Amino acid sequence: MEKKKIAIVNGPNLNLLGRREPDIYGSNSMESCMATLRAAFPDIEFSYHQSNVEGELVNILQSVGFESDGVVLNAGGYTHTSVAIRDAVSAISAPVVEVHISNIFAREEFRHTSLLSPVCRGSIIGLGLAGYRLAVEALTE
Repeated sequence: MEKKKIAIVNGPNLNLLGRREPDIYGSNSMESCMATLRAAFPDIEFSYHQSNVEGELVNILQSVGFESDGVVLNAGGYTHTSVAIRDAVSAISAPVVEVHISNIFAREEFRHTSLLSPVCRGSIIGLGLAGYRLAVEALTE
């Protein structure tokens, strides 16, 4: 039986997890999150991608979006501004679950609108790094 393929795609500043604003984002790194996911889902082949550059995220989504069984996307600040990333999510065949570590609705008003939510299978918001696990569960049910 072939393993399901899930791509984890993170946007700007998420390379700083564990060091960046731990009161908002926690003290765990994305590397530890990925290790936890691989241990919890041994039958899934994960790929991990991160970029601080909008166009690179579009390229990543186009690359993984036709070969993966699902995409977990945390577009960071681009969630609220990027029509290009929204269009990339719409264009790919893999279902996408949007994840936000913090509760975007409890933060600045400009973060309350997601351009991505309407084109994603679902959104998981404010549950910390556990949101990535929940997104994988949603994509594998």
